[in-house]
Amino acid sequence: MGFRELTFKLPTDFSDEQLKRKIANKLRINNFTFQIENKSLDARNKRNIHWLVKVGVSSKEIKGPERPQENSLHISYRKRNKSVLVVGSGPAGFFSAFVLQKAGFDVTLVERGTEVVERAKGIADFENSGRFNPVSNYAFGEGGAGTFSDGKLTSRTKRIPNEKKFIIDNYIAAGAPAEIGYLAHPHVGSDNLKIITQNLRRNFRDIGGKILFETKLKDLTIKQNRVASATTSNGEIAADVFFIAPGHSAYDTYRMLIKRGVQFRAKNFAIGCRSEHPQAIINRAQWGCENLPGVKAAEYRLTSTGDDNHAVYTFCMCPGGVVVPATAFAETNIVNGMSLYNRNAKFANAACVAAVNLDRLTGRETTALEALDWVSSLENSFWEFSQNYAAPFCTIQNFINQKEQSGVVESSYPLDLKPAPLWEMLPQQLTKSLQNGLKHFSRKIKGYETGILLGLESKTSSPIQALREANGLCAEFENLYMVGEGSGFAGGIISSGADGIRAAMTLVE
Repeated sequence: MGFRELTFKLPTDFSDEQLKRKIANKLRINNFTFQIENKSLDARNKRNIHWLVKVGVSSKEIKGPERPQENSLHISYRKRNKSVLVVGSGPAGFFSAFVLQKAGFDVTLVERGTEVVERAKGIADFENSGRFNPVSNYAFGEGGAGTFSDGKLTSRTKRIPNEKKFIIDNYIAAGAPAEIGYLAHPHVGSDNLKIITQNLRRNFRDIGGKILFETKLKDLTIKQNRVASATTSNGEIAADVFFIAPGHSAYDTYRMLIKRGVQFRAKNFAIGCRSEHPQAIINRAQWGCENLPGVKAAEYRLTSTGDDNHAVYTFCMCPGGVVVPATAFAETNIVNGMSLYNRNAKFANAACVAAVNLDRLTGRETTALEALDWVSSLENSFWEFSQNYAAPFCTIQNFINQKEQSGVVESSYPLDLKPAPLWEMLPQQLTKSLQNGLKHFSRKIKGYETGILLGLESKTSSPIQALREANGLCAEFENLYMVGEGSGFAGGIISSGADGIRAAMTLVE
């Protein structure tokens, strides 16, 4: 059975039959199987937007070697007389727990929030009533913050092919569309993620794993550079090894860990607002038309040097999505973006943020605790402005010109908008950079300046980073691992999941 790889330019609404004919004509064969290996949209020429499709073809009519075997994650199972406690059910926590359970460890996974169905109910109630629920919200609960997001599965690092494949394969087995295995910019959507997380939970329990929801980590008992037990809201849990995967929002957990001697340092992060536009504006700017058969919604990624001191960029772009109240704690006011698999909502949104180096911004060396306090103070100030979860907003043009906002605008945000001088509510050094960046973006995308900015976007990444060994072990600890976004070494679903897997595999091997 010979094998060939081919790449074709195909219309945006091509069918499987068209692709089969292309393969048959190119190779002059009739009997074959094929698999799409990569599919990316080429929109550089708006008069000829097409898919670039790479396929792997196998056939007895092809002379030459067979399809090469793909590398994969090898998890060796044997009964291991060690117990592991994993804290946090986001991608880093879940996949570290899943790998360790498959390898024969006795794993308990605890999550401060609720399971995903109850979490969705809590979020719906929050958006209808404005009553914040500390255990069912956009930040905490089964699957982590990424469950209620666009579900983008891209990662810029090339060093995690086996870990990435393991995550993708398990997502597909749990109900994700098969296309996430080959799309250049895959996403699953929050609607699919709610199903996937439930199925992954069942798979974990089927192999003996234990999950405790509404179980918050409150403290650690440390004895001679080892964690002996964890104090949770549901009692004491002893274990041989501890994995902490708190995500980027669990500042109370960070503070507890620092108090118990876990070392962190301040790191660079980003602060800004969420930009929102009618999706039709983005489609026209990117494609030259409002609709493109076979493609859901246009995306964008923009960067600017800002004022040459703080780079400005867009992040976590959600085509056909909604802006959501993503606060992790009561009396803080922040926003994030979410979209469903079909990406067919009226608006597009993205974080528009400026890079922050607190040492440079404050003129002195900043500790990890000071970094947490700085971000928390900013989040509290947005709450103080609104006195509720209404999002402060202004138009992009008014932000650039520092002009008072008036009138009503249309938005996807569910908890009202409040006109605000956002340029005064952010640190002035960052405001200047954002204004320059927004001017640049408005030259790149026609109509960009007609959009709005709303809320505070403060969770692009954690502002602190754990001091840890290459294998994920916390500095000066023998059995405590920090993984995922909460460690400061990962960001997003794939890189966070891979970080948890790599740390787990150091124990397995």
